[in-house]
Amino acid sequence: MSETSFTPRVFSGIQPTGNLHLGNYLGALKRFVDWQARDAETIYCMVDLHAITVWQDPADLQKSTRELCAGFIAAGLDPENSILINQSQVPEHAQLAWVFNCVARMGWMQRMTQFKDKAGKNAQNASLGLFAYPALMAADILVYHATHVPVGEDQKQHLELTRDIATKFNHDYGVDFFPITEPVIEGAGTRVMSLRDGSKKMSKSDVSDASRINLTDDADTIAKKIRKAKTDPDALPSEVAGLSDRAEAKNLVNIFAALNNQSVEEVLADVGGKQFSEFKPMLAELAVAKMSPITTEMARLMEHQDEIDKILARGAERARAITAPILRQTYDIIGMVPPVQI
Repeated sequence: MSETSFTPRVFSGIQPTGNLHLGNYLGALKRFVDWQARDAETIYCMVDLHAITVWQDPADLQKSTRELCAGFIAAGLDPENSILINQSQVPEHAQLAWVFNCVARMGWMQRMTQFKDKAGKNAQNASLGLFAYPALMAADILVYHATHVPVGEDQKQHLELTRDIATKFNHDYGVDFFPITEPVIEGAGTRVMSLRDGSKKMSKSDVSDASRINLTDDADTIAKKIRKAKTDPDALPSEVAGLSDRAEAKNLVNIFAALNNQSVEEVLADVGGKQFSEFKPMLAELAVAKMSPITTEMARLMEHQDEIDKILARGAERARAITAPILRQTYDIIGMVPPVQI
């Protein structure tokens, strides 16, 4: 196979299932904005096809998709600079996913820990879509020939599968067509934990609203949740090693570092020795300053949903200018008869 040079292109996505929170912002949206400023084409997706691997109320799904788009923009993504799409408006995602269903092996899918976690003891009752989710995720990425994917640690295994699928396709057909995409996992805020239990990831599905800071929370609510966040009685250490067995302390320091664009070492150099009674107000003030403008802009955008729909339609048009030729080339490689004008 000859070497192919791929244009630097970044793709990532979030499921539109409601309750965007601080973990989504620090672990994803903030990083999406950072990539937008780099020398790469950026494509960000509301993965609504992934969302329906478990049942969704149709009205809630529409609202959550638009709210996620509003969150993207409020966090700093420029729809003229980045391509913003909802997955179902770009049919090449699903079409390439079928090809990858035929490339991926059953054994690969059965090793996916996220399916085991989500299906639980009732795997036989889980949807086929939930089982095949990683092949669609691979298609999401490779239908753009994306070279880099900012993801959380929990998606790293799926990125490894994407690389396996690309490698097998290229090998089976003797081509160098799909790039071996690089996962990008970086920084203190990539894994934000619950405010009520530092051993668990901050999650929209947690029954306790106090466990997370929602992007729709007002300033008073943000400050109150931080004041009530679980901690321990000891002062903050001056070195990172001092956080190793203090999950809640580590989480709050990580959040401060990510919000303030600092390393954990830099934060501890400033706050080491302080009690949480002094540190929590500092964190609350910083969180309110960073998050309140996002909340306000999201609310404004949601009052103009027709504008959101236009942004998504324009994004789909731009996306399909990339995906349609790549899918057509894929079909050519595997031997599908091309359409002709009649």
